[in-house]
Amino acid sequence: MTKEQLEPISPAEAKEMYLDARKREVSKSTLDGYHYRLKHFIRWCEQVEGIENMNNLSGRDLQRFKTWRRDDGDLKPISLEGQLDALRIFIRWCGSIDAVEPNLHEKFEALMPKLDKTDEQSESILDTEQAEALLEYQRKFEHASRPHVIIELLWHTGIRLGALHALDVDDYDEEAERISLRHRPETGTPLKNGKEGERIVALSAEVCRSIEDWRDYNRHDVEDENGREPLLTSRNGRMNRSSIRDSVYMVTRPCYYGADCPKGREPDDCEAAEYGGYSKCPVNVSPHDIRRGSITHFLTEDVPEKVVSDRMNVGQDVLDKHYDKRDEEVKVEQRRGYLDNI
Repeated sequence: MTKEQLEPISPAEAKEMYLDARKREVSKSTLDGYHYRLKHFIRWCEQVEGIENMNNLSGRDLQRFKTWRRDDGDLKPISLEGQLDALRIFIRWCGSIDAVEPNLHEKFEALMPKLDKTDEQSESILDTEQAEALLEYQRKFEHASRPHVIIELLWHTGIRLGALHALDVDDYDEEAERISLRHRPETGTPLKNGKEGERIVALSAEVCRSIEDWRDYNRHDVEDENGREPLLTSRNGRMNRSSIRDSVYMVTRPCYYGADCPKGREPDDCEAAEYGGYSKCPVNVSPHDIRRGSITHFLTEDVPEKVVSDRMNVGQDVLDKHYDKRDEEVKVEQRRGYLDNI
């Protein structure tokens, strides 16, 4: 098929058609990921290159986009690879609806960044020392506050942001000291892995105390738009994901819990110390970084990989590649502990 035989369509319209075509095939969080990764390409088409018709897209255009996106976002190779791979899949789909030349997606083979083993792994993590310092501060000065409950749950359970957002009051079993994670897409709270992500997670007495005191004294007594009683609430209903993420950015700044800033900044002069600027801190972490830190902590404490895999709902191959941040010295000494008596 030649370009003359293609059917005209704008980049923005093609993206919306693609997302609509995929929405029944993937979870909402996955769909949101597609939107995030593709929005930069649409911005480049519309604002940088003035591309109004996908039919005209060429391999040379894709190379220009790669260079622009790398520099515009100051992206690491692994992040750039993720965005280019999402674009490759989108372009392949566009070929199936006669929006671009059918083989255009094959051009990506030469575009993908060459990654070494360290590039393939994210290094951002909340380590055990930081987590313990933050929780010590929160338990002493902010017990049962909303940020305190968020950090207790994320660190102790290693659950994903979406799973935390999905929790209802009655998902907490006070007597058994555990929470149930449930896939409820029909009322707006799917789990990343759908039904396979459902599980029961045991809690420590300290975490239970923070949940119960939050529930009994500080939680807004409200329902969400589906008549459910969320565990984490705002005045208007269920706390949204972005607000949970902002809370994590706020409290994981070292200056927040009294630690020295490793970058030597002073809070009075730092833009990340201002409301709305917390994400600009160069050393705070995201909810997923807490998950990575939690998994590493459990492994370092000699919890078997199968137990960690089941508790955190992550395959052991993915756990080894992306979540286990123990250094080789720790691993060899742990292996020694198992082998000394053989």
